[in-house]
Amino acid sequence: MKTFTATPADIDKKWILIDAEGVVLGRLASIVAMRLRGKHKPSFTPHMDMGDNVIVINADKVQLTGRKREERYYWHTGHPGGIKSKTKAEILEGAHPERVVMKAVQRMLPGGKLSRKQMTHLRVFAGAEHGMEAQKPEVLDVKSMNKKNTRTQHEADKTGTPGSA
Repeated sequence: MKTFTATPADIDKKWILIDAEGVVLGRLASIVAMRLRGKHKPSFTPHMDMGDNVIVINADKVQLTGRKREERYYWHTGHPGGIKSKTKAEILEGAHPERVVMKAVQRMLPGGKLSRKQMTHLRVFAGAEHGMEAQKPEVLDVKSMNKKNTRTQHEADKTGTPGSA
């Protein structure tokens, strides 16, 4: 028996729509990364871009567990003393809350040219409107996959950790 290797003619890309409202960020990012790479397909080939196109809506309503809202993202401007930082809470409440989801998915993918290409197939929107109706995306219900994928305000209050809502 020979090992199957996919060719560009074998690749079938779909459009997937995921609603991130109430979903835990890390679990959402791992599911999206798996879909972008194509690891959910039986014909997965590591060196080919065979993943689906993924649309994530309501990225501003994603949930973080524990004290992760106070964790910081750091970057450098390139100038002396130019280190900058923002907490995840500041980014989620700011002008571009979708960047938290994009960064989480990016860090779940292996680094390299192929991963950068696969990231172009991800579209993240802060609100419920996405403007991709023409592609007829299939809805993937991440909430019903596992009960741990969601976190409600009530559960966050029980843990007693500040900022976990």
